[in-house]
Amino acid sequence: MFAYYLDMALLSLRRSKGLTTLMITAVALGIGACMTTLTVVHVLSGDPLPGRSDRVFRATVDPEEIAGYVPGSDPLDQVSWIDGMNLLHARQADRQALMSGGNVAVQPPDASGAEFYTPARYTTADLFGMFGLHFVYGGPWSQADDDGRARLVVITRSLNQKLFGGVDSTGRALQVAGADLRVQGVVDDWAPKPHFHDLDAGSFGDAEQVFMPLTTSRDLQAAHSGSTSCWDSSNSNDADLERSSCAWLQYWVELDSPAKRDAYREFLVAYSRQQHDAGRFQRPPNVRLLDVPQWLDYKAVVPGDVKLQAWLASAFLVVCLVNTVGLMLARFLRRSNEVSVRRALGASRGAIMAQLLVEAAIVGLAGGIGGLLLALGGLWLVRMQPDRYAALAHMDLTMLGLTFVLAVASTVLAGWLPAWRACRIAPALQLKSS
Repeated sequence: MFAYYLDMALLSLRRSKGLTTLMITAVALGIGACMTTLTVVHVLSGDPLPGRSDRVFRATVDPEEIAGYVPGSDPLDQVSWIDGMNLLHARQADRQALMSGGNVAVQPPDASGAEFYTPARYTTADLFGMFGLHFVYGGPWSQADDDGRARLVVITRSLNQKLFGGVDSTGRALQVAGADLRVQGVVDDWAPKPHFHDLDAGSFGDAEQVFMPLTTSRDLQAAHSGSTSCWDSSNSNDADLERSSCAWLQYWVELDSPAKRDAYREFLVAYSRQQHDAGRFQRPPNVRLLDVPQWLDYKAVVPGDVKLQAWLASAFLVVCLVNTVGLMLARFLRRSNEVSVRRALGASRGAIMAQLLVEAAIVGLAGGIGGLLLALGGLWLVRMQPDRYAALAHMDLTMLGLTFVLAVASTVLAGWLPAWRACRIAPALQLKSS
C-alpha cells in the first residue's frame, strides 16, 4: 500500500512542478538556516568528558578578605597554592588534581632541531586517571613523584611523533623549559572541546602537548598562563605565587556518587571554617562544587549571540513552514475532484489522509536534501570567521540524521492541516458542483 501511495504522490508532485518547487525551496531555506546554527550550538555545548562529566567536579573555597564581601556572592574560580595543597593532601575525594597551564620551550633531541614553544599543563598525578587520558607508552607519574618534584614529563602522541618519530620514547631525556626531563609516558592526543579544565586559556584554545608535575614546574620557574586573582595586598609575581594570597590554580576532584559529592561539600565547608578559626579566612564558609556541565553553564561557554542566532533560525523555520502550509492547502484543495472521486469509489478518509501525508513527507525529504546543502555552505561560512570556535563548525552524523528527521517531521506536521481539510470535503456535493 505504501508503494501505491508513493507512486501517487510522485505523480501528483510532477503534475504541478511550480508549487512543488516552491514548497521544497521553503522547507530547504528553513532547514538550512536552522541546522547551521543548531550545529554550531551542538558543537560548542558538547560534552568534553563523555561518561565522566557528571562525576568530575570543579571545587573552590572563598579565601578573600572581608572587605567587599556580599553574602551570597560566588567565590573565586581558582584556589591559591596553600589551599590547593591543603585540599590535595587531605585526599577526601576518589581522585583530586591541582593544575595550571603555560607554554614551555622544547628542545628536540636532534641537536640540529630548532627550539619551539608548545602549550603545557602543570598538574598532579591524578589528572590522567580523572580525565581518562589513554597512555600509548609508559604511564602516569606517582604522588611520590609529585612530592619529590621529580624531573619527569608526559608528552602526547603527536609530539612524540614529531620528536622521536613515533617510537616508544619512555625513559629518554627531553629538554623542556631549559631542564633535562625523563619521558615518563606518551598519551593519545587529548583536545577536549570546550577546554573545560582551564577556560582562562580559552574555551576552545589549543590542546596541551606536554604534561609535567606541578611542583617540578615551580622548580623550573616555568611561567604559568591564565588569570591570577590576588587580595590582601599580595603581588602576582610568578616567583611569589607559592606564598602569596593569590588564586591561580584549578582544582578538580572525582566523586563517583551523590553521597560522596554531598560529603565533599561538607568537607569544603569544614575546611573553610577551620581556616577561618585559624585566622587565614575572613569570610564565612562559601564553597562551590560544580560538575562539568554545571561548570560550563556557569561560565556561559556557549556565546550568547550563538544562542540568539539559533532561536532566530528556529523562528525562520516556523515562518517557512507556515508558508508551506499555505502552499499545500492550495495544492490539496485544487485536487478536491480527485479526492471526491476516490471517496465515491470507496477510499476511506484515512487512506486519503495517508496518501497526502506521504506526499508531504516526500516534499520534506527533498527539502531536507536542499537544507543539508545550504547548512554545509553555512557552516563553511562560519569556519571563515575569525572566532576561535569557528574551526569546530562541522556537521557530525548526529546532526546529519537530525537534518532529515527535522525536515520530514516538520513538513508532515505542516501538511496535516491541509490534508485534514481535503479529507473533510463531502464527495456528493463536490461532484455535483463540478
